[in-house]
Formats: sequence, C-alpha cells, structure tokens
Amino acid sequence: MESHQVIELIAGKLRSEKQVQALCLSGSYGAGLEDGFSDIDFLAVLDHGTLDTFAQTWRAILSDIGEIVLWREFKRTDLLVNAVTADWLRIDLLGVNADRIKIGRARNGLEVLFDHAGLLGALPEVLEDTGPDPKQMQYQFEEFIRILGLMPVAMGRREYFNAITGVFHLRNLLVSLLIEETRAPHRGGALHLNRLITHEQKELLASLPALVPGRETAIEAHLAYAAAYLPRARKLADRYAIQWPQRFEQVTLSNLSSKLGLDVSHLLD
Repeated sequence: MESHQVIELIAGKLRSEKQVQALCLSGSYGAGLEDGFSDIDFLAVLDHGTLDTFAQTWRAILSDIGEIVLWREFKRTDLLVNAVTADWLRIDLLGVNADRIKIGRARNGLEVLFDHAGLLGALPEVLEDTGPDPKQMQYQFEEFIRILGLMPVAMGRREYFNAITGVFHLRNLLVSLLIEETRAPHRGGALHLNRLITHEQKELLASLPALVPGRETAIEAHLAYAAAYLPRARKLADRYAIQWPQRFEQVTLSNLSSKLGLDVSHLLD
C-alpha cells in the first residue's frame, strides 16, 4: 500500500472516532519534506482519559493496513507508538490531550487531516528560534571532554575496540554540534542529515580518520575529533552565552599530555 493510501485510510477511519478531536501529519510529511524513504508520523489530539482505549483502536487500524511485525507502545503523559509492518512501512503516532497540543508546535510543521475542535488553527504559524537548549549543550560539552579524557584508560588497558566506541560517541556529539550551528528547522529523525548541515560541515566529517582499532589509530582519531569539536563548541557557547567547562577542559588536556605524552597545545583555547 502506498503512503498516501495509508494516510487516507487512517484519516478516514479516525474521522468518526469520538475520542479523536484532531489528526494531522507531523515529521517529514507534516513539513512537506517527505521522500520515498520517509516514515509516516501522525499527531492525534485525544479526549482526556482515552490513551489506553485509543492505543487499541490504533493497533486495529494499522492491522488493516498490513501485518504488524514491530509494536512499541509508551504511555505516560502522552501516548507514543512506533510500528513497522511486514513490508517495512514505518508508522509513528503521538497522541496528546488538547491542553498539550501547543507545546513546541507550530502550523508550518503540521498537515491537518481533520480538526473538529479547531485546535490546530490556534497554533502559531512558526516557532521562534530561541537558540539551543543551554542545559543540553552544556551536558554535551562536558560529555565530549569526559569521553576524550578516558583515552588514557583505554590505552592503558589496551582496550582498542572500546576506544573506537569512544570515538563513535565523539563523532555523534560532533554531528549534534554541527546541526546546532546551522539551526536547521524540521530536523526529522536520525536518518536525516544531508539537508541539516552545510557543504563545509560535510567536508569536515569526511576528512576525519576512519574508526580503526589500534593504539596509534585510536589516539589519532580522538585528537582529530577534539580538534574539530572543541573550537566550534567554544564558539557556539560564546555566541549563546552558555557556560563553557573551561577548568574541566584544562585538566583533561593536561592529563592527556602527562599520561600519554601527547602534544595537545593545538587543542587549547
């Protein structure tokens, strides 16, 4: 079944469900950025106290589309369902109550399928960009330095495969930083990156060493990622007045120098 047919089928079945006040597409489809590989993200506004019953309704509807081979359901304040059918159609649902629909949402990221109560029309057209979350960025800065600082442990134990896992985490933190630099809207899921970063940023990622286990290769990779990350992270912290963990950075680099005999002068601010 084609994606547009799935969307029409689901919207048609839910339009008469009394517990559903509104239904729209979010994610790539909601922003008009979908391609042939996109999953389908639905946002449903539900009556209070209906999360459990709607989860059952949702599963029955998806079963009409195809065999469900993966079902992950999470219920707290909201209802989140991730489903995959036998033909690998990925369908996600976020079910929220009406009083939570305005949290972090704007009309330009949604395609309304129906809205019985006129709730979605009250959303702002676009969200104001207030910059990155300071607490999240400070955590990421500290985490990068912490992982970098574990290099003497991995080298001392000759845990070169674990060292490469550390570089993998450094790479993920670098990618997150690059996305924050561009402040690209409609970021989508983990499989969207090409449209979120610039040509210069892609060249930077391509220039970094391959992840190969071994003492020299692991050290080279750690230092290369540090050289790519730290100056850019300091610049972003300064731009948004986010506290930089300067003392933690200083003692970490000093420890790398003393324990491994490395020249880290190029990494200093």
